[in-house]
Formats: sequence, structure tokens, C-alpha cells
Amino acid sequence: MPTPKPVAGSILPPINLPKMGGGDIVIGGVRENWSLVVIYRGKHCSRCKKYLTILNDMRQKWQDAGFDIVVASADPVEKVQADLNEFGWSFDIGYDLSEQQMATLGVYVSDPLTETETDRRFAEPGVFVVRPDGSIVLISISNGPSARPELEELLDGMIFTKEKSRPPRGTA
Repeated sequence: MPTPKPVAGSILPPINLPKMGGGDIVIGGVRENWSLVVIYRGKHCSRCKKYLTILNDMRQKWQDAGFDIVVASADPVEKVQADLNEFGWSFDIGYDLSEQQMATLGVYVSDPLTETETDRRFAEPGVFVVRPDGSIVLISISNGPSARPELEELLDGMIFTKEKSRPPRGTA
């Protein structure tokens, strides 16, 4: 039986991944701050690189608003390291996201179209905003690389949601 997709207002259970630079990164679960979680397709995706570069340029705005940034993909450490070397992103990145972890997040999973694209199944984009208690405020998942929330608009909306203690929407 497939894992049910998470719903707004539910608790996102902690998902542990190895973190670039050592240690672990945790998606979901209880933490001190709100979190912006971005799941990306991997090194083969030029749209992901553009999106993550915009996020990197905005990271101080997100941090100033009280959000931790957590980024992850199914890529192995070597591919993530190659992207870090090229783009210099300075947020925490988890790697080796498993298919079971993808299912827990509810993201779509794709097979590579060619061997040159990648050598494993990978997660399609997902963006989540999670409260410190682990409850999901916002879920945005896409079945392809072209649909993702615009980060300035998302930040503006999440600052409003946080300041006004707005509940999660779309719970039914």
C-alpha cells in the first residue's frame, strides 16, 4: 500500500539524511525555527540550479525572517559536491534521499530519460514550510521541473502567515 501524501497541518516526521560537509540534516520534526524545505531533482536539472541560486541569494532574507533552509536531493555526494563547487551555495544540503523518504514527503518520483541524465530514480521538486512543532504549513509539489513557487512571493506570504499565526490552508 502506498504511503499517504502529507497534508497541510499534519506533522512531518523527521527524515535524516547525510549532510554535505559531514553530519546529518533533518527534514521535518521539532526544531527551534520555522523551516523552508526544498527538494530538488539533482545535478542533471538546470532549472534546479537556477532555483537554488535564487534561494542562495535570498538566504539571508529567509534567515532574518526566522526560517532555516533545508535542501535535499537523491543525488550521491559526488554530484552534490560538483554542484557546490560550481555554484557555491551556502545552505545545508542533504543527499541520498531514498525512495521511501520521497514517499514520506509525497513528492513525485521519476525515472531518468537517459543514462546521461542520471543513473537513479529521483524526486521531482517539492517545497514545504514547516513550523517549529513539525506541522506542515505549506506543501507545493510538482511532477516536473517547470512548476515551483516563486521565492520572493513565498517569503512574503510566509512572513504574513507567521506574524498573523495563520492556520494551514487546504486541509480538507
